[in-house]
Amino acid sequence: MARIYPFRAWHYNPTVVRLDDVVTQPYDKISPSMQQAYYQRSPYNLVRIILGLPELFDAERGESVYSRAARDFRAWREQGVLVQEKDPCVFAYSQRFRVPGSAAIKERRGFIALGKLHDYSEQVVFRHEQTLSKPKSDRLNLLKATRAHFGQVFMLYSDPAGSVEKILYDGSSAADFEVTDEYEVVHRLWRISDAAAIRLLAAAMADKKLIIADGHHRYETALNYAREHAGAHESRTEHSTSHLPQPPSPEAAVMMTFVNMDSEGLVILPTHRVVHSLDGFEAASFARAASEFFAVEPLQEGEAAGWVDLLNQDGGTAFVAVVHAGAFLLRARPDAMAAALAPLPDRQRRLDLIQLHCVVLERLLGLTAERVREQTNIRYLRDAAEAVEQVRRGEADIAFLTKPVTMNQLREVAFAGEVMPQKSTDFYPKLLSGLTIYALD
Repeated sequence: MARIYPFRAWHYNPTVVRLDDVVTQPYDKISPSMQQAYYQRSPYNLVRIILGLPELFDAERGESVYSRAARDFRAWREQGVLVQEKDPCVFAYSQRFRVPGSAAIKERRGFIALGKLHDYSEQVVFRHEQTLSKPKSDRLNLLKATRAHFGQVFMLYSDPAGSVEKILYDGSSAADFEVTDEYEVVHRLWRISDAAAIRLLAAAMADKKLIIADGHHRYETALNYAREHAGAHESRTEHSTSHLPQPPSPEAAVMMTFVNMDSEGLVILPTHRVVHSLDGFEAASFARAASEFFAVEPLQEGEAAGWVDLLNQDGGTAFVAVVHAGAFLLRARPDAMAAALAPLPDRQRRLDLIQLHCVVLERLLGLTAERVREQTNIRYLRDAAEAVEQVRRGEADIAFLTKPVTMNQLREVAFAGEVMPQKSTDFYPKLLSGLTIYALD
């Protein structure tokens, strides 16, 4: 049973700062150049808390990015840069955007609330991809230092009739907060504090099962932190004096954005793989080895966009391997792939990314699961053109351009209790960090 709760969110004070100057993309989508730009935009930009520049801190004096983040968060609250809602709220959250690579305009609607943390074994919250160890360690250090959540875990629920959305959106009121991000995505929030509406929303979500779309690392970090603090607070009842549900302890919930997986506003982009620093890599040898499992078709010299279009037009399981001297279209040989992936369920064997990771990365290129998990030899990029350019500049040995995972594939794998490889999905657009903040204290 999914439990949601209103909360007294902290947010930026619009009389002190412009929202455009202080919110950010999620920490794992902030490139070094974006990090620098955020720093220059405002002394109160959230990047200073969620992804501080290490070179600005004096390690000899015991200062770190985490202690500085905690100091800034405390100071900004004391100075009134951040203010807290008077009443517990949930927030309707709309994102209007152009789909990358097309002229289509879409709107994705959801809501921000606290969600109760569940171990995966409880089969209330389901993951769909594996996680990486470094981001979890980093996020845990930040959570311990600040005792706050600055971004939301992106959760999917199924609601074919759209009944949850009808509770949230009446289309008649102006948004309480609005900001346009660097990708021209318009983000709008509406504050909902009406107790009857919140109770209705909680009841509508009570029978839902949830799939993590984005934020696996943040979810697992919050879950581990909650386990560390189990029993540290007296258990609270599920109803406060205002008869609104609340979590049994501050650590037992995390800030989430909930989106209907049956809505038309969901867009999943591919995440391409760039492999580098291999010992003795030779493109010709790779193509010969790959031919045991794939039909290998050399492609004419071209650009990333053309290869991606070709890939998307292919109806089968396929991806493009880009090397310094050219590119190959790899189409799976069904019999060879079935034999190579025999231990896996059929729904997994059919996935392009399973074939890429298990057969190509592990078997042909010799990357162990640990080296992939630690990102020793692999980078993940949304931009296909940048993936190709890294190979052409000699910064990588080979890049793999992939298709996006479909919502049906994700749903099938997640609800079966299985996972895809790391960085399998890229939901677009991202949820902005800093729109709302959940402080545990």
